Amino acid sequence: MWKSIKSDISAVFDNDPAARSWFEVVFTYSGLHAIWAHRIGHWFYKKGMYTIARIISQWSRFMTGIEIHPGATIGQRLFIDHGMGVVIGETCEIGDDVILYQGVTLGGTGKEKGKRHPTIGNNVVVGSGAKILGSFTVGENSRVGSNAVVIQEVPPNSTVVCIPGKLVKRDGVRVNRLDHANLPDPVIDMFDGLQEQINELKEQLRLERLKNGGARQHDTQSV
Repeated sequence: MWKSIKSDISAVFDNDPAARSWFEVVFTYSGLHAIWAHRIGHWFYKKGMYTIARIISQWSRFMTGIEIHPGATIGQRLFIDHGMGVVIGETCEIGDDVILYQGVTLGGTGKEKGKRHPTIGNNVVVGSGAKILGSFTVGENSRVGSNAVVIQEVPPNSTVVCIPGKLVKRDGVRVNRLDHANLPDPVIDMFDGLQEQINELKEQLRLERLKNGGARQHDTQSV
């Protein structure tokens, strides 16, 4: 246990240049407190004492703003940076040396039974606000961009961005070029579509008026 505690503290120093001392880290880092509370709750969960485990996890959520279900499996040296709003589901599995930033959700997509949360491989970094939803694997050494919504498997050594998650790099090679200066705007696209329909209706009305005007002129000439 002490070896695990030292490993968790070392992960903070390895990943946060703002960490100054062991005293500061132990007493002020909420991500570290959430991980330690989870390790206690997970022990009770594995023993079948689910209510005690949930009480511990809910207490930890209240104190840290980080919700980790006691059933989740977490590897060594997990680092949760500025962890407010992080949610980790019951059947989630997290490997070693993973970094999660604030607002990350490792969740499910519905009420399915069994394995319904993601598996996060070793050395994965998940950016602020990212949502990884469903029972699939994010391969080791991968990066998930801030606010991305990932709903399908991510190969190892990959980078995923956007909503829904789009693979843009794999094994150091760019596979999809993302033009940040020309990202699609769904609101503008919707208004463009409405404008096209309005123009079509105007054209139809114009033709109807011409047709009706010609008919009236023909009737006048006949009289």
